[in-house]
Amino acid sequence: MKLCNQTLTQLPAGIQRPSYARSQVARSIVHLGVGAFHRAHQAMYTEAVLASGDLAWGIVGAGIVSSAMKTALQPQDGLYTLAAMGPQGDQLQVIGAILEVLGGEDDDGQLLQIMRAPSTRIVSLTVTEKGYYLDPSSGDLQLQMPAIQADLANPATPKTILGLIVRALQQRRATGIAPFTVLSCDNLPSNGKRAKAAVVAFAQAVNAELADWITREVAFPCTMVDRITPATTDTDRANISAQLGMLDAWPVVTEAFSQWVIEDHFTMGRPDWTIGGAVFSDEIEAWENMKLRCLNGTHSTLAYLGQLTGRETVADAMQLPLITHLLDALWLEIREVLIAPQGVDTAAYVESLKQRYTNPAIKHRTAQIAMDGSQKLPQRLLSTLRDRIKAGLPSPTLATAIAAWMHFAVKTAHTPGDKLNDPLSDDILAQAKISLQPNEIVRNLLSIQKVFGTDLIGNASFVAELQAGFTDLARNPDVATAIQIAL
Repeated sequence: MKLCNQTLTQLPAGIQRPSYARSQVARSIVHLGVGAFHRAHQAMYTEAVLASGDLAWGIVGAGIVSSAMKTALQPQDGLYTLAAMGPQGDQLQVIGAILEVLGGEDDDGQLLQIMRAPSTRIVSLTVTEKGYYLDPSSGDLQLQMPAIQADLANPATPKTILGLIVRALQQRRATGIAPFTVLSCDNLPSNGKRAKAAVVAFAQAVNAELADWITREVAFPCTMVDRITPATTDTDRANISAQLGMLDAWPVVTEAFSQWVIEDHFTMGRPDWTIGGAVFSDEIEAWENMKLRCLNGTHSTLAYLGQLTGRETVADAMQLPLITHLLDALWLEIREVLIAPQGVDTAAYVESLKQRYTNPAIKHRTAQIAMDGSQKLPQRLLSTLRDRIKAGLPSPTLATAIAAWMHFAVKTAHTPGDKLNDPLSDDILAQAKISLQPNEIVRNLLSIQKVFGTDLIGNASFVAELQAGFTDLARNPDVATAIQIAL
C-alpha cells in the first residue's frame, strides 16, 4: 500500500497529516528545485499556513535537472513524510502542501505556463549556488556557460531557472499580469540580491527594457534558512515506511531545529509563515552572516576534516578531538568580527550548534557537505577571513580550515577513482596535481582567482598562516593526506 490521498485515513493515529481539504487549495507558489531541503523547510512552514485555514498557498514543485522527485511523489499525490529526528525519538508528519510535482524536459512547457499564469504569486528557489550561474569571485553572470547560451539562443524553451523566470516575467509583462515575487531560499548571503543580479543580467541579454522593468517591478526578498537535512537513504525509506504501515517512496529526514528569517517585500502578497515559526525581519544580513559563518563555515570545515579522517557523518566527526578543538577555536575567531542580530547571544547560539552537530539521529554525510567547496568557501570562510585581515587580526584557525579544503582537494586528486564534486573541479584538480611540496600546493590552489580573488595570495601574513596550517594537518596522525611522503 502506497501513501496517497486515498490512504491518509489509514495512517497510525500518532502521525500528523493534512487536516484541510487538499482539493480546495489554490496553486499560487511555484518552487524551482524541489528537493529534500525545500520539503523539510519551506513546504513545512507552508503546511502550517494551510492547516490554519488559509488555503491560498499551495505549491507546485519542479525538478530542474531531474524527474526523480516527480517519479517518486506523483503516485503519492505529492504527499510525503517529514521525519524530525532527535535523541528523544522521531516525530513524523505527512506534508500535503506540495500539490503537484513536475520534472524533466516533457514538463518544461507546462511549468512555464504555470509560472506565467496570474494565479502564480511567488516563485521560490532552492537550486544551490550553481543554479544562479554567478561567478563566485566577481558576482557577475557567467554568460559564456553553455546552459545560459542555450537559453539565450532558444528563449521560448528555457531550461535554466534564469531562462524560465525571465521568459515567464516577459510574458506576464506583455499580457499585463503583475509580476510574481522571486523568493530565493538558497543558503547564500544576500540571496535575494544575488537572484536579482542573475535574473536582471540574463534579462539584459534578452531585452534592455525588460531588464529595466524587472529591476523596478519585481520583488527579490532576502531570506536566511537553516535546517540540517541529510540526503534520504534506503534505510530511512524502509524505517519510515514501516512506521507508516505503507510505502513512502521519498520521505525526508531532518533535525528538529528549523529557522527561517524573511525580508517582508512581496509584490502579490505572501503567506503568514509566522504561523509555522518563521520570522519577518529587516536584519536579514546580520542573521545570514551569523548562520553562514558560525554554522556553515564550521560545517564545511568539519566536512573536509571528516573526509580526511574517515568520519562518515557529522556526529561521527564530532567524536574526534582534533575536530572539536579546531571548531572551538574557529568559533572564537568568527565571533570576534561578527555583527549579530539584535538580542542574539552568539555564545548560546554556538552551544546550540554543538548540540545539533552531535545529534546521532541525523546521519548528515561529510561527503555531501564537502561538495561544491569553490562555491561555498567565499561566503562561509573567506568573508570572515577578510574581516579579520581588515581589522588587523591574525587568523590561524581560519587558515587551517582553508588548508583542510586544500588537503581534501589534494587527496582527491591523487586517489585513483575519486572525483571532486565541484563546478571548478578541473581547475582545482589541475592545481592540486602540480606539486607535492606543501608550500607550492598552497600557492597553486590559492592562485585560483574564481575562489580566492587576487588579494589573499598577496597577503604575506595570511599565506604564512595557511602554509603553517597545511603543514600541521599533513603531520597530524589522524589525517589521511596525499603529501605526508613529501614532508
